[in-house]
Amino acid sequence: MTIFNAMKFTAIIPARYASTRFPGKPLALIGGKPMIQRVYEQAISCTLLTNVVVATDDERIRRTVEDFGGQVMMTRSDHISGTDRIAEVAANLSDTDVVINIQGDEPFVRVEQLEQLCSFFVQPGVAIATLAHPITEAAMITDPNVVKAVFTPTGRALYFSRAPIPYLRGIDHEDWVKQGMHFQHLGLYAYRKEVLLELTQLSAAPLEQAESLEQLRWLAADYPIYVGVTPHKSLGIDTPEDLVKAEAYWAKMH
Repeated sequence: MTIFNAMKFTAIIPARYASTRFPGKPLALIGGKPMIQRVYEQAISCTLLTNVVVATDDERIRRTVEDFGGQVMMTRSDHISGTDRIAEVAANLSDTDVVINIQGDEPFVRVEQLEQLCSFFVQPGVAIATLAHPITEAAMITDPNVVKAVFTPTGRALYFSRAPIPYLRGIDHEDWVKQGMHFQHLGLYAYRKEVLLELTQLSAAPLEQAESLEQLRWLAADYPIYVGVTPHKSLGIDTPEDLVKAEAYWAKMH
C-alpha cells in the first residue's frame, strides 16, 4: 500500500459571493459554466483526492454547486479569511488526513499541481505545502500584487513578500529576471488537518499585517512551509477584466 492509498486527501474550495472588486465572482461564466464549477471539475479530475467540497456562506453559490452535482457545505459568514472558512469545514470531516485549499477563482488549476502538493506528504515532517512559479517577466518582480517566495534548496520557505526579493546586489535591475532567482507564490496550499485547525487559533503577526500575507503568520509561529516549483502559471481571476482574459484563454484552449 502506497502513502497515497493510505492517506485521505480532501480539497476544499472556499467561495464567497461578496467581493469588493468583483461581486458574484464564483458564479461568473467561463465557457458557459460558472467559475466555481470549473474549479470543482478541475479538482475532481485529480485521482489522488478522495473528496472535494465547496465551502460557502451564500445560498446562491450553494444552489449552483448542488445543481451541477457538486458537494457543498455552508459556513459562517464572519470568517476573515478563506483559511478560516475551510477550517470550519475540515473540522467536520472525519475521514481526512490532508486538506488542500483551492481558491474559488482558479478555474485553470491543474491536476499536476494538485498531485505535486499531495506528494509532499510522503514526508512525515511536512505540515504545510504550497507552490511557486519561476518569474520570467521583469515587471512582475517589482509588482506588489505578485507575491515572491524565497526558499531553501530543500524547499523550506524562508519568506514571502510583495517586495522584489531576493535583492541581487551588483546586478542591474533590468537583468534580475535573467538570473532565474525570483518565484511567484501561487495561492494553493495543503495542510495536515490538525495543523490547519491549529493555524486558525494563531494571533495576527506584525509581518503579516505589514505585508497583508497570511502565510507570514504561520512562519512567525514557527510552522515550516514547504514550496514546490511548478512550471505552470496561475491564472486567478480578481476583477471583471481578468474574466475577459480568462474567457479568451478558455477559447484558445478549446
